[in-house]
Amino acid sequence: MSSSHVFSFLCLTVVEQRDDMTNHTVNAGFFLMEFPGSKQLQVLQGFLFLLIYLVSLRGNFLIIMLVTVDQCLHTPMYFFLKNLSFSNVCFISVTVPKLFLSSLSHRSTISFPGCVCQVLFVVSFVATEISILTTISYDRYVAICHPLQYDAIMNRAVCVQMVVASWFFGNLFGALYSYGTFSLSFCGSRKVPQFFCDVPSLLKISCSKMHIVVDISVLTGAGYGCFCLVCIVCSYVYIFYMVLRMPLSQGRSKAFSTCTPYLIVITTFLVTTFTAYLKPFPDSPRIWDFLLSVLYFAMPPSLNPVTYSLRNKEIKAALWNFYGK
Repeated sequence: MSSSHVFSFLCLTVVEQRDDMTNHTVNAGFFLMEFPGSKQLQVLQGFLFLLIYLVSLRGNFLIIMLVTVDQCLHTPMYFFLKNLSFSNVCFISVTVPKLFLSSLSHRSTISFPGCVCQVLFVVSFVATEISILTTISYDRYVAICHPLQYDAIMNRAVCVQMVVASWFFGNLFGALYSYGTFSLSFCGSRKVPQFFCDVPSLLKISCSKMHIVVDISVLTGAGYGCFCLVCIVCSYVYIFYMVLRMPLSQGRSKAFSTCTPYLIVITTFLVTTFTAYLKPFPDSPRIWDFLLSVLYFAMPPSLNPVTYSLRNKEIKAALWNFYGK
């Protein structure tokens, strides 16, 4: 069964289980937070998000295409990078098109099944991206700290297994979070203090006093995120320790140029993610909350291709070869 079928099945299952308890909510859906400003300004903001979305799609699909067609990029590092770019495309596609349509229609409503699927996909792709970033840090650790054993350790079977595990854990956390969140009751306000459906904002408007399933899911996800963060930090501590011991400045420069783009991507993603999920949700969101939400769902997918193309000589060479042909 493909991932899309699994996602569809989970969405329908959650909706059916909640149908008897919250029939009014299922029929009415939720109201999302609107863009600040007049209607004309909202339309302008919507087209701005559309431009960001198209730029992100172009950049990430370009990386996917280059890694696929260029034989020089058929290495574990770029195999992980291709999956990361695909995850970026999926993540930004969950939120931005809905925001664009809402800004044009001036209607910030979302159906109950749509909200379920949005939570499912957002959590799935965030967890998948964290997992892939962890595998990239391990790949860079092996390449720099154990170069002679690199081909044996990072063989094709291992790389495929690591990517499959990343997508599996992402889908698992998406299913756990969405099931736990929508097993709650929403009998009061249906105004979600966010531009899209996510777990913290839905917990704020839920009238259920007990949400054990959500708490277990959040604790499990937080533990997994901390584990990935520790792995990433340890990998780069060892990397920089080995780089600083290199006798030749040329080797240091090459190692730093290889690791710098990934450090920028990891830092951007982790900072925006932790800020978005750890900050408290006010009853009346302010412009600061609007900017944080924009940074969370738009900044990492849009900046990642730019970061790789500007700092990576192999990507630039593949790009010149492609346009030359």
